[in-house]
Amino acid sequence: MATPGQAPNETNTVQALMRVLRGRSYEEIRQRMYDNPPDTPWGTACRHELDLRNTERIATSLEEMSRVSAKIRISTEHMEKLAETLVQVTGDLSEVVRGVKETSRRMELATYAIIGVTVVHLFYVSFLVFGKR
Repeated sequence: MATPGQAPNETNTVQALMRVLRGRSYEEIRQRMYDNPPDTPWGTACRHELDLRNTERIATSLEEMSRVSAKIRISTEHMEKLAETLVQVTGDLSEVVRGVKETSRRMELATYAIIGVTVVHLFYVSFLVFGKR
């Protein structure tokens, strides 16, 4: 933590000041850093404490980004599986629709045949009824 121009006694002072600053707020440390010249023990301790806190925040952010990235990866894999299932179900559904279309065409032809047979029977019955008179 000591810079090349610092004496060992000054290093101990900076470390002691850092322990004091450890419980202080970010704003208070920043204000003290601006109130003291950069080469004083207070300025150095404030700068080191802020650097330490920023490094901790970066480490926490990286860890959280790693967790979020893993969740996104898992979600993406799940979405890919769902998309594959959706494609398969859509294909199956299109086959069912084709089958229904073919069946409806056969039912249409059967209906025409029934109507035709019914008309023929009506004519036959009418000829039988009116033919005997």
